[in-house]
Amino acid sequence: MAVYRGLDIGTAKPTAAERELVPHHVIDVVDANASFSVAAWLASVATAVEEIRRRGRRILFVGGTPLYLKALREGLADRPAGDPALRAALAERLEREGSAALHRELAKHDPAAAERIHPNDAKRIVRAIEVACSAPTQPNSSSQAAWGAEADPAAATPLLILDLPRQLLNERIATRVRKMFSEGLVDEVETAEATVGIGDTARQGAGYSEVLAMLAGEISRQEAIEQTIRRTRQLAKRQRTWFRSFHNAVWICS
Repeated sequence: MAVYRGLDIGTAKPTAAERELVPHHVIDVVDANASFSVAAWLASVATAVEEIRRRGRRILFVGGTPLYLKALREGLADRPAGDPALRAALAERLEREGSAALHRELAKHDPAAAERIHPNDAKRIVRAIEVACSAPTQPNSSSQAAWGAEADPAAATPLLILDLPRQLLNERIATRVRKMFSEGLVDEVETAEATVGIGDTARQGAGYSEVLAMLAGEISRQEAIEQTIRRTRQLAKRQRTWFRSFHNAVWICS
């Protein structure tokens, strides 16, 4: 989410002072209304890596998105291109029927993908159905598993996973979310929405869809905070599950 310009508070971007001390890359790449994929991120990373290596400097990959990390380390499988018409139809059904109904449909097309994707994860449900319908002989679950062979040499570097006890992690998430709201997340969303708009991909970031719902009068500020805390905790739980799949990682626990 740090690729989006203007979305700073909700993505916990490094501050200007921190960027002065240490160069950061693949930040502020596109406007908040743009779509941005794993493949686009990998392309941006490749450019940054080449630049850093030319300067003879070492590279530190930092973040909490395991899917992107896996793509970096293992390459990206070939997957069907998006189908705008099908996606629009699925988006309409999502609005009308809800994510649970589409999740049940996904289970018919690709049971393994349905098992892996949470029933509330509307974005990935829609994409999984789209992939399954576009390439019925190669459903989403199999293409997810078939990671490409062309991974960057950086993939061979050590992987460290920082872990916290669940109770402490949940407390820090709650503190972090409340700080986001107190430091101006609502103003940030209002500004981005009024200028370029916040696209479907960017609004997947925890806090953004909740603030948009609050600004639309659908929920209160307190409900937006509570929903953001809850969704961030769910995200952290999924991240921990993902990280367990990295068998050569070193876990650093407090």
